[in-house]
Amino acid sequence: MTSPNPGDQPTSPTHSKSGGAGDSADVVARGSSPVPLSVLDLTVMGEHGSPAEALQHTAALAQDAERWGYQRFWVAEHHSFPASASPAPAVLLSHLAHVTSTIRLGSGGVMLTNHRPLVVAEQFGVLDAFHPGRIDLGVGRNPGGLPEVMQALGREADDTRTPAFDAQVDELRRFLQNDFPDGHPYSGDRVHVVPAAPNLPLWVLGSGTTGAEAAARLGLPFAAAYHINPLQALKAVDLYRAAFCPSEALASPRIMVSVNVVCAPTEQDAVRIAKSGALMLMLARQGRQTELPSPSTAETYPYTSEDKEFVERWMDSVVCGTPSTVRARLQDLHGRTGADELMLSSLIHDFDARRRSYSLVADAFGMKHPNAES
Repeated sequence: MTSPNPGDQPTSPTHSKSGGAGDSADVVARGSSPVPLSVLDLTVMGEHGSPAEALQHTAALAQDAERWGYQRFWVAEHHSFPASASPAPAVLLSHLAHVTSTIRLGSGGVMLTNHRPLVVAEQFGVLDAFHPGRIDLGVGRNPGGLPEVMQALGREADDTRTPAFDAQVDELRRFLQNDFPDGHPYSGDRVHVVPAAPNLPLWVLGSGTTGAEAAARLGLPFAAAYHINPLQALKAVDLYRAAFCPSEALASPRIMVSVNVVCAPTEQDAVRIAKSGALMLMLARQGRQTELPSPSTAETYPYTSEDKEFVERWMDSVVCGTPSTVRARLQDLHGRTGADELMLSSLIHDFDARRRSYSLVADAFGMKHPNAES
């Protein structure tokens, strides 16, 4: 569930907005959240920030998410992307597991186009051995970088030797369980994972049909990247549910939907903060990758009419506003998708504003323990 590729165009379904300015105190009773909420953190590098600072912010946010009642905290994989300092999810998760104690941690996701399934299984087998019951493995097929980055990682964009995505996922699943059929080159003791992780949850990520079809055929849970392509993600959810084949891992479909969220005390603040992400993705689409701009930079940027159309489309795909607005729109998304979980991602330049956004959402859904710090 990485950020969109430079060429991606945001498309969003029609939605309704509710709530008004200044209603940050509008909350619901603790425990009444209709769906578990989780965090997808991109280890954002803001304008004038540094990779070390971004990584420290990710660790601090993981601790916040645990304290505020979020179910999971996942990290992304990006390579040579100025706005993200997360090229190695397994390494980052190892650190996060040491600074938290209860929240589930996972990859959102490891891009199988960049890795051999055996290596991924070994890395996450070690993580699971150190932190049993806390690690999720989410995998996707987006390369997480430009074609030159793929080449540097040992892959070509049009490499016909790369196995089909569902075959890669199936191989990874079998390595985690050391469960290749008799006669397979990897069966028996010649190639096996130590430590294996037969109970490690394996999620398939996707914003379109490829990931949905792979997850459905293999009977695995599906994480739909609504934050990348809302309309395609909604179609992927329907396809996955209709085509799902029960497996030993999962008897019925399990769906998580990721969505961009910006929550602030007023609608005006939320919109101002969110436009940083719109500008960053607009520039990336034009081949100008940058760190996440500040709201001030986004406000003063000389947009063309085409630029403004892109920003408007992207803003329509973001759940943006006051706590009551965000709560209502997340509840609406939950109702439309039938998702078992929602995962929130936030392209917010200022770390304090990012923390506040997640804190306000937790308040709005009554997730926080009474003694939790904001």
